[in-house]
Amino acid sequence: MRGCDGGKIEMTAAGSAHRPGPAGASRYPPIADHGLIGDLRSVALVDTGGTIGWYCCPRFDAPSVFASILDADRGGSFELAADLPARTKQFYFPDTNVLITRFFAADGVGEIQDFMPVVVAGSAEDGRHRLIRRVMCVRGSLPFRARVAPRFDYGRQSHDLSMRGGRAVFESPSLSLSLSASAPMETDGPDVWSEFKLTEGECAVFALDKLGDGVEPRSCPIAEAEEEFAATVAYWRRWLSTSRYRGRWREMVHRSALTLKLLTYAPTGGIVAAATTSLPEQPGGERNWDYRYVWIRDSAFCVYALLRLGFSEEAAAFMNFLSEHVSRDCGSPSGPLQIMYGIDGRTELPEVELSHFEGYQGSAPVRTGNGAVHQLQLDIYGALIDSVYLYDKMGQPISSDHWEEIHTLVDWVCDNWDQPDEGVWETRGGRKDFVYSRLMCWVAIERAMRMAGHRGLPADTPRWQRARDAIYRQIMRRGWSPRLRAFVQHFDDDVLDASILMMPLAKFVSPTDPKWLSTLDALGRTLVSDSLVYRYDPLASPDGLRGQDGTFSICSFWYVEALTRAGRLDEARLAFEKMLTYANHLGLYAEEIGQTGEQLGNFPQAFTHLALISAAFNLDRALG
Repeated sequence: MRGCDGGKIEMTAAGSAHRPGPAGASRYPPIADHGLIGDLRSVALVDTGGTIGWYCCPRFDAPSVFASILDADRGGSFELAADLPARTKQFYFPDTNVLITRFFAADGVGEIQDFMPVVVAGSAEDGRHRLIRRVMCVRGSLPFRARVAPRFDYGRQSHDLSMRGGRAVFESPSLSLSLSASAPMETDGPDVWSEFKLTEGECAVFALDKLGDGVEPRSCPIAEAEEEFAATVAYWRRWLSTSRYRGRWREMVHRSALTLKLLTYAPTGGIVAAATTSLPEQPGGERNWDYRYVWIRDSAFCVYALLRLGFSEEAAAFMNFLSEHVSRDCGSPSGPLQIMYGIDGRTELPEVELSHFEGYQGSAPVRTGNGAVHQLQLDIYGALIDSVYLYDKMGQPISSDHWEEIHTLVDWVCDNWDQPDEGVWETRGGRKDFVYSRLMCWVAIERAMRMAGHRGLPADTPRWQRARDAIYRQIMRRGWSPRLRAFVQHFDDDVLDASILMMPLAKFVSPTDPKWLSTLDALGRTLVSDSLVYRYDPLASPDGLRGQDGTFSICSFWYVEALTRAGRLDEARLAFEKMLTYANHLGLYAEEIGQTGEQLGNFPQAFTHLALISAAFNLDRALG
């Protein structure tokens, strides 16, 4: 490509004051106006204007370096854009997680190629964390500007800035980063800025590297950036080529798979629930949580979705995460499993409020850690054992050690299933006898019995069967509301809950059972709004938090799958196609959808993407 091999580039450097972004740009771009890049250790969010407003280094759960998405003034950012009015569009380089932001101006067209090279464990580059931004002019001539303003430790640590050998080095007490660029750089207090002009075929490169841990600082010449780009593209295409999905919604399914892979922490095999913390479920509200951890439930569902597509290595890695990093204390009040762990398996995730951050669009508090870590949520046992069952069936037969671990978990479930808990939605309004929790306890025992029978594995089958059948009868007796003609959220009440959509998906009840069809109709009348599904009504079932939330996207895809299994294929397909219109311009979803179709909550959300894969897979199969 002309210019990328040393063509002349006209550079300018003038003025060091902060400059406004594109005309009319908000201090907080919509959550949906972001793309995701990553290296299987951390991720960065890039908005449609070319600004990186979220980046934690060197891990998902590390303190932020750039966090302007949570505080436009104090969070820090890496701005890079055409320095004149321009329209922008974003897309992914086909079949990869390389993000391209294009600028269309009167004088030309330019683009930024953002990516993070994936480093193979044990290679010579192991330990290197690098973020590369390649700027190109593809038509005409364009001026560009950059401003790199890190704010370490969620903006709590100051840093020193020095220029060394043509590189800018940012040094804070906890982290040091090196910025190299093929464009001229100037310092402005704690920040670095650059202005330059490119003509057609020319390019410039910015590379941000973590220093320390034996990694020597180095520049990233244009030729090296080209090699890194090609290697990153090849990595993602090689990974995606193993997908077995050839259905109607291949592009959306594969984008979801690539997103789930980006949320995987390669060193341990853990899968984080989302890339961010504290993006609000309701702007201005308090439902702001840190999702950069490994939820047993979310990870287990991810394993199911990836196995459906033929990605068995991720399932094996998660099984190893469980064996190597998760201890099982059967004497713990919350059971042998916690609901979530750190990406390294740590068990303590203290919840802290960052009072100096104003939050996305003023949505305070901003939190790190998660106080729900020690909640009792019985459904996680069913999610986990179901994923082990599927891995044993579709991946590799589980080992004898894994079976002993499963046996221990099922024994504990048999002893403890009949107690109230906080439930799948992690409510903070007290424990209740949630039907979904009972349902997934039934799944835990039933799937373990299947594995034992299929493989001839040792099991206390009579005891397990008694517990399984007792759960079934209790749900049918106390989880059914004669008044509503529906299964309900918790025993002895008349509150509906979208988690009940999992009943036929988990094979607890036939998808055409009259009781289930009546429940499906009741959910459709009460919690469904133009294919979008609310989790529950917090006014009818107080959850200990103020305010409302949007429709929950995993529930919307569960609804599609429930309609599919009930044989209502026209409704299912319409609901699915409508849900696809709520994705952002790159095919990404946050946790929820707001009243006017906006993305809400942490972004992107693994829960949503794994449910999309499952709904697409089953609907496609039913349509034939």
